[in-house]
Amino acid sequence: MCSAGAPRAATYLGFLGHVDWTLVLVAQSTAVMNKEHEYVLGQSARAARRLEIQDAHFADVSERLLDDLALRPNDRVVELGCGPGGFTQRIFRRLGAGGVVVGVDTSESLQSQARRVLEGKGPARFEPVLADIAQLGTWLSGADVVVGRAVLHHVPMVEFMLGRLRAALRPGTRVGFLEPDFRAPLARLAYLEATGRPGLKPLAAWATAINRLYLARGLSPAVGATLALALEGAGYRDVRSAWEECRSDRAMVENMLLFYDEVRDRLTSLGIMTAEEIARQQGLLRAAHAESLPPAWATFRAACEA
Repeated sequence: MCSAGAPRAATYLGFLGHVDWTLVLVAQSTAVMNKEHEYVLGQSARAARRLEIQDAHFADVSERLLDDLALRPNDRVVELGCGPGGFTQRIFRRLGAGGVVVGVDTSESLQSQARRVLEGKGPARFEPVLADIAQLGTWLSGADVVVGRAVLHHVPMVEFMLGRLRAALRPGTRVGFLEPDFRAPLARLAYLEATGRPGLKPLAAWATAINRLYLARGLSPAVGATLALALEGAGYRDVRSAWEECRSDRAMVENMLLFYDEVRDRLTSLGIMTAEEIARQQGLLRAAHAESLPPAWATFRAACEA
């Protein structure tokens, strides 16, 4: 997504003749990544706890993605954004002594947690790589599988990366991604609220906050919606995709509470929410009967071959 200044820039550049907007957008994306160079939701111990909850919440759909990729015991799997190793454990369970997971992440502390989590979890080998996934590197060499869970929406203009990724992979490499959907479920929330369903305002407030935060950081919170189309456009073969809602439960609510804790300062500095409003919304979430709430997010799943 272009920054708020892009339309004005387009007006000025229009007087200069032809502009290669691909180069402009790539440069802009790189600038955002270099400026932030961190996971937008944080890399603290609290972030690791939220990712642990996320792993449990995404358990079934994560296993379905790995089924789609048909992992083999000796596969070399490159995981983009391995974090503290929650999803990596699921990959490990499907690999044998000849299998390798190359865990790529920008956070050394999260990779250290992943190492500890994976100790004794299987015969496969874990190779951590400290790198920005947007800058494809030699760590892709020899990959049989490339996979990422809830990571693409942290890369500005990630479609450029997906195209370059296909060019970097050998034919037949299996590729799969799982991305959250923070938008489609909002239509149901709005309808239910408009027709008298009480207790939904904290879900709407959380959804608005996370969407506005991503947009303010030059990121798209809806990458998954066009993921399959982007993969097909880049020439990946046998693209398969699915959409599923995530259940509402106490884990979902704890995830939301931890989100507010992690990014409180960012939300206030960007003028998205005040500290008082965050505290009020957290109180409403704690008081909610989680299991009776409608889904607040869903997932897009896509698998294909290079």
